[in-house]
Amino acid sequence: MAFPIVAIVGRPNVGKSTLFNRIAGERISIVEDTPGVTRDRIYTHAEWLGTEFRMIDTGGIDLGDEPFLTQITQQAEIAIEEADVIVFIVSAPEGVTDADEKVAKILYRADKPVILAVNKADNPETRESIYDFYSLGFGDPYAVSGVHGLGLGDLLDAVVKEFPDDDGAPKDDSIRFSLIGRPNVGKSSLVNAMLGEDRVIVSDIAGTTRDAVDTKFTADDTKFTMVDTAGIRKRGKVYENTERYSVMRAMRAIDDSDVVLVVLNAEEGIREQDKRVAGYAHEAGRGIIILVNKWDTLKKDNHTLTDFQNLIRLEFQYLSYAPIVFVSAKTGQRLDQLPAMIKRVSENHNKRVQSATLNDVIMDAIALNPTPSDNGKRLRVYYGTQVAVAPPTFVVFVNDPKMMHFSYERFLENQIREHFDFEGTPIHLIERARK
Repeated sequence: MAFPIVAIVGRPNVGKSTLFNRIAGERISIVEDTPGVTRDRIYTHAEWLGTEFRMIDTGGIDLGDEPFLTQITQQAEIAIEEADVIVFIVSAPEGVTDADEKVAKILYRADKPVILAVNKADNPETRESIYDFYSLGFGDPYAVSGVHGLGLGDLLDAVVKEFPDDDGAPKDDSIRFSLIGRPNVGKSSLVNAMLGEDRVIVSDIAGTTRDAVDTKFTADDTKFTMVDTAGIRKRGKVYENTERYSVMRAMRAIDDSDVVLVVLNAEEGIREQDKRVAGYAHEAGRGIIILVNKWDTLKKDNHTLTDFQNLIRLEFQYLSYAPIVFVSAKTGQRLDQLPAMIKRVSENHNKRVQSATLNDVIMDAIALNPTPSDNGKRLRVYYGTQVAVAPPTFVVFVNDPKMMHFSYERFLENQIREHFDFEGTPIHLIERARK
């Protein structure tokens, strides 16, 4: 499902990350009183009055050694490219600055709604100063305090009103999947090889993908939509030379997908960015297949494949459910297996299990490995039921959820996986006290 995107834009040290964290409800960006210190996650899920959306903290997009104003310009242009709604943050105590006006001029060109938020309006004196910001030309400014949470309700009401209306959009019954991975792992070559045509630019230089268009095709009587992970639309003048920006684009593609193909480069091995993006796909609850591309380039012996599989299982322990396929975009090796595998993972991702059968498995598991006890009190598992799909989610009713140790929860999950085919999809177990 594609969620609306909200980008938080502004010059350094106006409190973008503080506001980002406050709306997200958790401290996920590092916040200090020094400009340019945002180091952590820049893309997150958020919700306001039942409406889900995604947020980008553009201050976290590291653009290297670019000059100060050039960085502000590029971050604002990234927001224009990515967002459905832009929240422009300024600082009440400092008033309108030259840098604010620079950002405003860039945002004038955006064919996107812009909501002006005057941050650090923590007292009546600073709140009076918000009227100076009418000069930026974005209508009524909203006085807020990221630190204290003041004024955020009115701000978010204004943001949600500007979201695009998708109620009339036709229902898409295809399986949506994306290929994600670091620049130059061969995503574009794999797309071309799977489609049998040169639809995207392929180059040995990282970051040459520019055309952002989802591609529909049919294989074995099944409809698929390949979700594009392209860097930038042609009308934008932003740069894809930043690792954090490519991660952000991958995250958006993940949100739009049912199944995610995590592409690794056999020549280069596993890097931290591979683990970061794959971890987001896991957290987002998507179906996952791990593709090792450029497998044809390695010199192999009888142990090469097994050793590489073991390395992947060691580095991606949380993806033990994900199948691994060794492929080559150049030779087409095993690419013909992918449509059927994507379909199977999608079916597993949406699978429902009857409660009676599920409880037989749970009771057999408890008989095999009795529940733990603590201070003479034993965990009792009464019954379980499936409450959601995509990913499959199960509620297990117990006498005391605090007694469900993560190791026993993992044992129950493994028993469920052993009896039902959930290959390629995470499954969630939720413990609740039986009333």
